[in-house]
Amino acid sequence: MSTSGQPQFRYTQTPSKVLHLRNLPWECTEEELIELCEPFGKIVNTKCNVGNNRNQAFVEFAEQNQAIQMVSYYASSSEPAQVRGKTVYIQYSNRHEIVNNKSPGDNPGNVLLVTIEGVEAGDVSIDVIHLVFSAFGYVHKIATFEKAAGFQALIQFTDAETASSARNALDGRSIPRYLLPEHVGSCNLRISYSAHTDLNIKFQSHRSRDYTNPYLPVNPTAIDGPVQSTVGADGKKKEPESNVLLASIENMQYAVTVDVLHTVFSGFGTVQKIAIFEKNGGTQALIQYPDVATAAVAKETLEGHCIYDGGYCL
Repeated sequence: MSTSGQPQFRYTQTPSKVLHLRNLPWECTEEELIELCEPFGKIVNTKCNVGNNRNQAFVEFAEQNQAIQMVSYYASSSEPAQVRGKTVYIQYSNRHEIVNNKSPGDNPGNVLLVTIEGVEAGDVSIDVIHLVFSAFGYVHKIATFEKAAGFQALIQFTDAETASSARNALDGRSIPRYLLPEHVGSCNLRISYSAHTDLNIKFQSHRSRDYTNPYLPVNPTAIDGPVQSTVGADGKKKEPESNVLLASIENMQYAVTVDVLHTVFSGFGTVQKIAIFEKNGGTQALIQYPDVATAAVAKETLEGHCIYDGGYCL
């Protein structure tokens, strides 16, 4: 018997064939609701995960007397209604039927529209978004943007099933605190389905990524690194130093891969990111180190040298 002191039923409500269930476990499924209610009659409709905490639901019986039987049974029972060990509070609903008016955002698809509440653009990086959502399956593409609703992202999965798993697990949740900047208190994810099926990503950047196409042109903003302008002893501005190197690969005889570049450049320190792209008919790469000093050593050592005898000059 519940010891919370909260009454399990409202006895004065007008009976209805639709019951309102409260205090359900997080993301209670339709199957769990049917298992609880079906002993009392035929279930014709359900509406799960209602309310800010997604812990309420509505269940519609075929006949009103079936709903009355369920309410009467638990009102007189010494054992409360339970789902996953949690006491469920049951009352008649003010509605007489459940109408599921699905908006386009309720129709399952492989692309999710994510609104990140409580943040501004730049507070949550595309890498953090990828980290959070790739826990549920392979993320093909991400595009972020700002609209009246706030900072948003489109996230493309392989199929609707994978996207649904991510939505069901993350909708209403917050990105883990340790992944957020210190000035951000908390941020909630509001997730719906997008009408898109295949995002058109034109280049890799800090706003968009295509993880299926490593040869997509790269915008330098895809790899973050502070640029430090310096002035030489003669008073002239020197070439800005950065922890990101831009390498032009000349006299190529064979294809250069990310693995080859990683082998060459990791000899000077930890390589954080590499991106290869074609520009002006030549092959170039962006290589990111943790700091400017490591990048400077690699640049001084490798510039003008060959990757190995016979070709691939940097």
